[in-house]
This record gives sequence, C-alpha cells and structure tokens, in this order.
Amino acid sequence: MNRYPVWKYAILVIVLLIGALYTLPNFFGEAPAVQVSSAKATIKVDTAVQKRVEEALQGAGVVSDSVVFDGNSVRARFDTPDTQLKAKDAIEKALIPDPSDPPYIVALNLVSRSPDWLTALHARPMYLGLDLRGGVHFMLQVDMQAALTKKAESYAGDLRTALREKNIRHGGIGRDGQAVDIRVRDEAMLTAARNLIADQFPDLQATSSPDGDGMRLRASIKPEALRKVQEQALKQNITTLHNRINELGVAEPVIQQQGLDRIVVQLPGVQDTAKAKDILGRTATLEVRMVDEGTEARAAEMGSGPVPFGSEKYLDRNGQAVIVKKQVVLTGENLTDAQPGFDGQTQEPTVNLTLDAKGSRIFKDITRDNVGKRMAIVLFEKGKGEVVTAPVIRSEIGGGRVQISGRMTTMEANDTALLLRAGSLAAPMEIIEEYTIGPSLGADNIERGIHSVVWGMAAIAAFMCVYYMLFGVFSTVALGVNVLLLIAILSMLQATLTLPGIAAMALALGVAIDSNVLINERIREELRGGASPQAAIAAGYERAWATILDSNVTTLIAGLALLAFGSGPVRGFAVVHCIGILTSMFSAVFFSRGLVNLWYGRKKKLKSVSIGQVWKPEDASEMRSVAGKAQ
Repeated sequence: MNRYPVWKYAILVIVLLIGALYTLPNFFGEAPAVQVSSAKATIKVDTAVQKRVEEALQGAGVVSDSVVFDGNSVRARFDTPDTQLKAKDAIEKALIPDPSDPPYIVALNLVSRSPDWLTALHARPMYLGLDLRGGVHFMLQVDMQAALTKKAESYAGDLRTALREKNIRHGGIGRDGQAVDIRVRDEAMLTAARNLIADQFPDLQATSSPDGDGMRLRASIKPEALRKVQEQALKQNITTLHNRINELGVAEPVIQQQGLDRIVVQLPGVQDTAKAKDILGRTATLEVRMVDEGTEARAAEMGSGPVPFGSEKYLDRNGQAVIVKKQVVLTGENLTDAQPGFDGQTQEPTVNLTLDAKGSRIFKDITRDNVGKRMAIVLFEKGKGEVVTAPVIRSEIGGGRVQISGRMTTMEANDTALLLRAGSLAAPMEIIEEYTIGPSLGADNIERGIHSVVWGMAAIAAFMCVYYMLFGVFSTVALGVNVLLLIAILSMLQATLTLPGIAAMALALGVAIDSNVLINERIREELRGGASPQAAIAAGYERAWATILDSNVTTLIAGLALLAFGSGPVRGFAVVHCIGILTSMFSAVFFSRGLVNLWYGRKKKLKSVSIGQVWKPEDASEMRSVAGKAQ
C-alpha cells in the first residue's frame, strides 16, 4: 500500500543529484576580473588579443587565476580587487597606446569562481541583479525632436522623387523644422502636388498659402504619425542597445523603456562608470550618401581647397578623404540584413545587403539616376563619421538586394557586414541619470537575504518537528529539497535573481510547507476516524492531493498574471514565485511520501506513527464520562 517501486526512488535520486549539481556553482561566489572588449566595430577581439593580455600581465608581474576568451571578450580573473586594479593599468598600457582613440574597452567586472568541470557540464550560477551584484545604472533621454527632424528630411527626399516621377514642376523643396515646403507657380501644380501627397503619403497633411508670386504647399506630419515615429524610434534604439551590449558579454543587462522617451540600462557586474559610458557610446548611426565628384570636391579631397557648400568631408578606413553630400539617401532603418559573401564571377569578397520595401524603391531610383557615380556608406560612431566603403554604381539595382565589392579582403568583408548588421540609432540619446552600486553593498544585500531565508526555514523546521514529530522531520527535509530544486532550476534557466526574488523565495517556503500541513492534518483526521496507520497514510496523501492542487493552481494563476503584466522587480518576483510553486508541489507530495514510504512502508503490522498528538473519538467520550462521574 505504501511502497514505491524501485524506478520511482531512482527518479527521486536522479532529481536530487541534478538539483545538487546545478545548485553547487552558486556557492563558489564571484571573483574580481578585467574584461577586454572592442571599442570599435571594425576591431575584433580574438585569441591574439588574449595572448597580448597574458603577455601584458606577465610583463607587469601580475598573477591571474585564469585568462579566458569567450567569443566576444577576454576576461582575466584575479584573487583580490587590488590585483584587479594593477592588472587593469597594465592591460590598458599594452593595448591602448593612444587614450584619445582607444581600440579596446578595458573594464572592471566580476566573474564566477566555478571550477572548470562544472562549467563544462553547463552548470553555471544564477545571474545576480544590480541590487545584489553591484554595477551601473543609466537613464537615457531619447532626442525625439531629432528623430522627427530626420523623418521630415526623409519625407523631403521622397517628395522630391515622387514629384519628378509625376512630372510636377515646382520651384524648390525645403524643410522647415518638421515640415516640408513645396513652392509652385500656379494653382494647377498646387492641386497636382496636393493630390500626390494625399495618394502616396497618407501620414502627411498639406496646407497651402501665398508665397510671393506663387504658392507654397506645406506638408506636415499628422499627430498620429508623429506618435508612431516616436514609438518606432524608441523601439529601434532599445534593439540597437541590446545588439551592442550583448556583444560585450555583460551578464543579463536590463534594457527597458520608461515613460514615452526614456530608456533604463542596467549593467550588473560592471564597476567602472566611465567604461560603461564607453559601452553605451558605441551605438552607431548608418547613412548612405552620394559622393560629391565635382571639381571643388576633388580639390578638397587632395587638401588644396575648401569643402563645397552642401557637402562634408570624412575619412575612409585607409585614411583617405572622401567628400560626400549632406543629403541622406538611406539610413540603417531601411537595412534588414548584411552578410559577407563572394562574387560569382570574380570570386572577390563582397558584402550582400538586404533592404526593406521602402529602401528597395529608393535604392532602385538612386542607382538608376547615378550610374557611373560613387555611393558612400558612412558609419557615425561616437560622433565621428567614417566611410566604410564608397563603391561605383555599375547599373540600376532593384529587388532590395545590394552587393558591395571592390578591393576588400575576406576579413574586411566580415567586418563591414558586422558594422552594417549591428544596427543604428533612430535618434541620439543622452544620459540624464547615473549611479553605481558597489559590490560591497550587493554582498550585504545577499547576506541579509540569505539570513532571512535561512532563519525563516529554521523557524518553520522547529515548529514542524515539535508539532508533527517524525512527520515534521519528513516535511522539513522535503522543504530543503524544495529550496534545492528552486535554486537549481533558476540556475539552469540562467534567471536573474534580485532582492524581490529572494523575497519570493522566502514566501515559497511558507507556500511549500502549507502542503505538508494539509497532508499531515489529513492523516491525523484518518487516524481519528479509526483507520489503521498504513491506511491513514495512504488516504492522507491521496485525499489531500486535490486540495493541494487547487490551492497551488490558483496561486500560480496570480503569479502568471504578475509575470505577464509586471515589469522589472515585479517580474523577478513572479519568476521565482511561479517556479517555487511547481517545486513545492513535487517536494511536498512526491518526495515527502517517498520518505514516509521508505520509513513506514516496510512495516506490515504498523500500530502507530509519530505524527504528534492525535485526539480520537473514544478518548473524548471517556473524558466526558469521567467528568459526569465527578459531578
């Protein structure tokens, strides 16, 4: 009746071993480290950089626990923070000869002390949030006016192209703030231009007014379209920040929207605020412009003349000057993918671009009208523009697929594709709030959180053992298994643990022990009813299961609601809460019954069980009769 087959015990043992294995990395803690990552998208971090770091440490006499290359960055681990600071100075001296133009970011960080054999088994500790691990917090303000101005500039170019296709004559197109002004000479051209805007540009609204001898048609963005532009700019900036920061190997960065025009960025484990700003400063803006090939522009390229009006001077990757026009043909918003490849005929390395529908149409028109001319792809990074490539347009390019080639090595093609694929900011941002949480404060939070869980568990264990005797011991062991499995699952999922998560862990103890209380009280009730101990144990677990399932499902629904609609700390609480409910159902019902079956299941003639005081009906009747005689 109360015996588990061998396979059930085998499952329990396997679950315990896996839980212990994946919980173990959390006890090794974190060590101070120095992280080396790329400061420019054109510079890669590879094993050669790892060797340079090792040589720099050896030359400075700094001993490291390990120097590891993880694919995106090199991390050197040390014993003490003092050694970490010495190592940072030595690495910066070796890798950054010119501090004004650093090719690498050398930042302080924290890494796990887990042994290699655990890491090889993919057993890693939980990520710790900013409040537990320390790190930096930034609040960024998105310049929405710049995003709207950029959109108006794009509309000006589109209107110019559309009017030319429809043979609508005009006296010039100019942008005034976030509106586009079209000057026409007569009423017929005004009507034609107004109809064109109504047909092809539904997000624009047009108003007309006299302008000297002619008319002026002002096209402004509709209010609902303005809101859409702002929302898209914010989403694109968040996506770009994710792409850039994820390449740096920062563990579980938090990048989320706050309000209508602000973004919160949290980088746990990064201790150096200045270097964290460098990380955010890597965000780039991509633009496609036509090269100015006039006589004055050629002279400016040679350094013998000024830059012509309406053009700008930038340097390419070889340091050669390139004069490009100010008018932006395409931006990174229109680029959906960029992959390295090879030309089918010449076998030269190429970069294959994929544009969206709007970008495909614009690119087709530009290449058709500028065959034989050069087109420059300019990347703006940290406020500085660099010409990535400036190929000659050989023919009209349609279909949204563009191939860039010409005197590139395979490595340069890969680097260029990475640059273009990384994305661009839809609008510039500035940091309006920043603060740093030191690792000592995070360690104090961890200590207080662990104390709350441990003392709470100890108090529950003491009560259960006193009130339910041996069954209380079984319940306490099951409660410990519940905590073990909860930490193991959080570690396996690489979830981020924060202070609200520790609060949810403490709450999970109360939820888990509640199930054992229901089971123990049900067993007591069966014993009061005159059932044999073996029958009472079986009935107690079977009949309490429905109540336990109902109560946990309703609690789980509330947790899922917090997970779906909450954000930030609320979601952290909800994740631990939901996982804790699932592990409590397993430990309180299946594992605790396994212990009870192992202890009592072999005894065929079981007369009593150690579950505390059980008041039977006959005991109550005897007391009443004794009381009657006394009267």
